[in-house]
Amino acid sequence: MVVFAKDILEAAEFAEQEIESAVKVLDSIVDKNQWKVIEAFQRHQVSDYHFAGSTGYAYNDRGREVLDLVYADVFGAETALVRPHFASGTHTISTALFGVLRPGDELLYITGRPYDTLHKVIGKSGDGTGSLADFGIGYREVALTPDGGVDWEEVALAVTDKTKVIGIQRSRGYDWRSSFTVDEIGGMTEKVKTLAPQAIVFVDNCYGEFTEELEPTQVGVDLMAGSLIKNPGGGLAETGGYICGRRELVEKAAYRLTAPGIGGEVGAMLGTTRGLYQGLFMAPHTVGQALKGSIFAASVFRRCGFETKPAWNAPRTDLIQAVAFAGPEQLIAFVQGIQRAAAVDSHVVPEPWDMPGYEHPVIMAAGTFIQGGSLELSADAPIRAPYIGYMQGGLTYSHVKYGVLMALQSMRDQQLL
Repeated sequence: MVVFAKDILEAAEFAEQEIESAVKVLDSIVDKNQWKVIEAFQRHQVSDYHFAGSTGYAYNDRGREVLDLVYADVFGAETALVRPHFASGTHTISTALFGVLRPGDELLYITGRPYDTLHKVIGKSGDGTGSLADFGIGYREVALTPDGGVDWEEVALAVTDKTKVIGIQRSRGYDWRSSFTVDEIGGMTEKVKTLAPQAIVFVDNCYGEFTEELEPTQVGVDLMAGSLIKNPGGGLAETGGYICGRRELVEKAAYRLTAPGIGGEVGAMLGTTRGLYQGLFMAPHTVGQALKGSIFAASVFRRCGFETKPAWNAPRTDLIQAVAFAGPEQLIAFVQGIQRAAAVDSHVVPEPWDMPGYEHPVIMAAGTFIQGGSLELSADAPIRAPYIGYMQGGLTYSHVKYGVLMALQSMRDQQLL
């Protein structure tokens, strides 16, 4: 049994008392989301025969079809495409963008530079990789204001008659900013529709599902995508992603996933269906456990002298808890401590490396049952100034608490705390 330093345990005890009010608010959100999911299952009469696997073309796979209906219902969208065939969140987002953009169109991100793995999807003209740029699709971005808001003056200047998709990234990514609430996204969508009535509002919803009572598609967003090995998979989905929104847009994305004229009508589920349904059922509760852990982490790290974003008592709109460190040594020790707390691969010592899709060396703690499953306790960070660690997930609150204590003890053991 690990023996934690007395002052670290005292900080944890103080934090659990401090966060009681925030946890009570969170419990109410969990209840409402759990009931919303159950009612969607009931409306569509989900039965055990929907969990049967399919092979080959999988025509008329009723489990797959009803899963799409349930997701659309839960997210307040016209339709949804939920498939294990999406390899990652980046793949899912890429499919959505390629589905609705055409040569000569332009993609405009109004929330600053998107997450690192999308940079290669956007690409550069003539790069030969099949990126958006390689297909003659333009790209521009508008940096956020110093206080983390949308710079509407610059957005108005950036919009042209070629602007086909306006992108919003809900989570902070690798930025030291607040993630956007659903209410804020609704306000952005309303303004965008005034500036560019022809544009499709797209939201990268990764890390955001079930952290609030509403989802972006319930406040006017046209198209949205996310990963099943994050929030909506509930820790049970082994792979996959979802796209939801307006029917004609989701259909175009489905044509990109498979082939024009085929779309979502085929696609063997290969035994994954039960896990996708059960994961969605578990998601509100599991997301609540992870959020409770993030609130705890924010309080403890603040108590130990670190700046955190969001603060423990700030509104939560995604899973990510950012912590600012004094230098790379502290940051690396933090991530290694999270890995030490894992049930899987706890003996592995993470080191920074040049990970595909990222522009700087990245260190990742990923002792997860599902590889890359960031609804499970994990942490990662680019090794660049400012030295920010990003912790997310936790299937149980107890595991997050253990991980936070282990991260602090790891720094203490290396005389960095």
